[in-house]
Amino acid sequence: MPLLLNGARVDLARPIGDMIRAHPYLEEKAKLLRSQPAQIVEPKGLLYVQQREFAVTTPKDGSVSILGSDDATTCHIVVLRHTGSGATCLTHCDGSDTEAEVSLIMSAVKSFSNSTGCGRLEVHLVGGFNDDRQLSQKLTNQLLRAFDLQPEDVHLVTFCVTELNDREEQDIHFPVIYGIAVNVKTAEIFPATFPEKGPDEDLRSAHVLTGAPLTNIYDAKTEQLRIGPYFWGPFPHVDFWLEQDDAQILQNLSTSPLAEPPHFVSHIRSTLTFLKEHPFPSRSLFPDRKPRIYKKNEEGLWEQVCSDKI
Repeated sequence: MPLLLNGARVDLARPIGDMIRAHPYLEEKAKLLRSQPAQIVEPKGLLYVQQREFAVTTPKDGSVSILGSDDATTCHIVVLRHTGSGATCLTHCDGSDTEAEVSLIMSAVKSFSNSTGCGRLEVHLVGGFNDDRQLSQKLTNQLLRAFDLQPEDVHLVTFCVTELNDREEQDIHFPVIYGIAVNVKTAEIFPATFPEKGPDEDLRSAHVLTGAPLTNIYDAKTEQLRIGPYFWGPFPHVDFWLEQDDAQILQNLSTSPLAEPPHFVSHIRSTLTFLKEHPFPSRSLFPDRKPRIYKKNEEGLWEQVCSDKI
């Protein structure tokens, strides 16, 4: 039995609107989540997850207590949690290969929960809006189908996506919630923004811009953030893109130009500059073919450690 709502299998042959009307508590819960102001999450104890990344950990983690991600417009942020083990995964999906991504995060959470006799798998979906190209709607459907294909029961608990995460201002649609965090210890999920998105923010963004698949960035057993090794070739037309004005970058490199957060263009420029400076990361960033490894220090902040000391 795959994707369940109140113990009954979700009928994906029917429109999503029917599902929401049949389960009004979903809309109530989404409304409650939307009504909360976004909390600013400081770096201490935080593991920030970028687009096409995921991380999984448990309440026993002595380094990470919060998983979070933001800057989602048409993207969806997914939290998958096992109520018995407390194993919690957060990922930021953009529709690139949804079925494979859901299988990955299911395996990751189950690997921490196999010895747990009780509990169930619960999924929380947040993000997207009524965008012109209906990319959010497509991703919502992909995620529901992918979870429904799983051999294990998965209980849909939070559904604050697309039309349930939409606001309109002067005929332009925007997401209400752009980012969320989950407290691994308490299982609380809340809207969030993150002043710090590192370490290696540009490197990780470059990995996505060059077409990376979904990547696990955290080893909960050693409590280490592991970035790379990543490999790509010279980015096509990088000089051309860096010469464009903000409007051109926004129009051509965003799935939803009118709804992006204000820092979108500066973030893309920074990533493109990084790609120009590192056309061959195998030479400049990962000559030894080893990941860049970080651990939390006594202040709860990420600090790089030498791989040969591990």
